[in-house]
Amino acid sequence: MSTSSIHSLLMLVDVHIPQSQSLKQKRSVIKSLVDKLRARFNASVAETGYLDEWQRSQLSIAMVSNDRRYLQKQLALVEQHLLEVHDISVLRIEQHWI
Repeated sequence: MSTSSIHSLLMLVDVHIPQSQSLKQKRSVIKSLVDKLRARFNASVAETGYLDEWQRSQLSIAMVSNDRRYLQKQLALVEQHLLEVHDISVLRIEQHWI
């Protein structure tokens, strides 16, 4: 029996949505971002914080792989993608290896 390692990465991303004037506008921006992250990075993504604030959100992004270097590359790509999204400003990104 071969032993393989499993690596899990959890990213917590706090974002500011400066143009949002309502929860409806915020949810539209966040839903689009969540859908793009899920599709592009095959990641589990959910809005997990600041649910009742108009201009702030926290996203949790989880990825699993047997290759830690792959996840590190994906982490860098996710960060780059988030910084290129015009509708948001990234306030903080935390990474937790599990």
